[in-house]
Amino acid sequence: MLIVMQVDAAERQISEVVSVIMELGFKAHPMPGATRTAIGITGNQGAVEATRFENMPGVAEVIRVTKPYKLITLDLQPEKTIVHVGDATIGGDELAIIAGPCAIESRAQAFAVAETVHKSGARFFRGGAYKPRTSPYDFQGLGEEGLKILAEVRDVYGLKIVTEALDEAGVDLVECYGDMIQIGARNMQNFSLLRRAGRSPLPVLLKRGIAATLDEWLLAAEYIMAEGNYQVVLCERGIRTFAQHTRNTLDLAAIPAVRRISHLPVIVDPSHGTGKNYMVTPLARAAVAVGADGLIIEVHDQPERALCDGPQALTLEQYDQLVDEVRLISEASSAVLVI
Repeated sequence: MLIVMQVDAAERQISEVVSVIMELGFKAHPMPGATRTAIGITGNQGAVEATRFENMPGVAEVIRVTKPYKLITLDLQPEKTIVHVGDATIGGDELAIIAGPCAIESRAQAFAVAETVHKSGARFFRGGAYKPRTSPYDFQGLGEEGLKILAEVRDVYGLKIVTEALDEAGVDLVECYGDMIQIGARNMQNFSLLRRAGRSPLPVLLKRGIAATLDEWLLAAEYIMAEGNYQVVLCERGIRTFAQHTRNTLDLAAIPAVRRISHLPVIVDPSHGTGKNYMVTPLARAAVAVGADGLIIEVHDQPERALCDGPQALTLEQYDQLVDEVRLISEASSAVLVI
């Protein structure tokens, strides 16, 4: 159920509605919008009696929700969510670029890439300290030492750190060293991890699972938001199909599809979406053209020596070229919208 408050509803009236929801044993999710506040209700096993709220001061209407999700929908919040990562944003007017190596391999490697990312004007640096690998014998990341290097990158260059947590203990560590928790494709339906991320003060980047439907992806975001963390960014990173010419099949149709359902920002990962260096820039251009709020790009100073996903990493020069191209497309798209 959604309770939509009147445009001129006072804070006291919103608080009273929240109090009643909690007294009934449910959880209230106030979501302030540009003109009014909507309050989602979760925790109910059946229908909630609408008349309990309809006559309360400040309430404009009560909407029954028949969809499987309540908090990610445009019904609750018609305006797009802008996710704040410190003083940087995802979902606003500026195209967000999150760039860096797949895995942090050394301080020298991280800083070589970070310098280029910083000079490009990007606000976010990505890098894995913990890597979920298909083979147990592949490089698994530097662990906490990698997180310390990432924190040092932030201190030197002012970049916001986006890094993956593999489990609940990993969230604890990312909270100590990072700025945004990444939940990878393999963990999209790790529900205990989603709930833990939902209790974190850090925003969350949620990647689509390798075989996840749109509904399953959105419901994973609902798990996070149901715990009270509304700062969630969705990331399309390709799904597994019968195609053999790419590592995955990048589903760019997911961006406009999500736009019709959810207020959450959506970014695209053309690196994992293709798995091939030469495809990353063309697909990044396409992602921005269809309305992605940002990109997450793998960059390495020596891709041929990378310990993880070297074939899909851009060189520093290729990354600079990509940034120039996608920003032109983003600016052109914004100009069209203004007209």
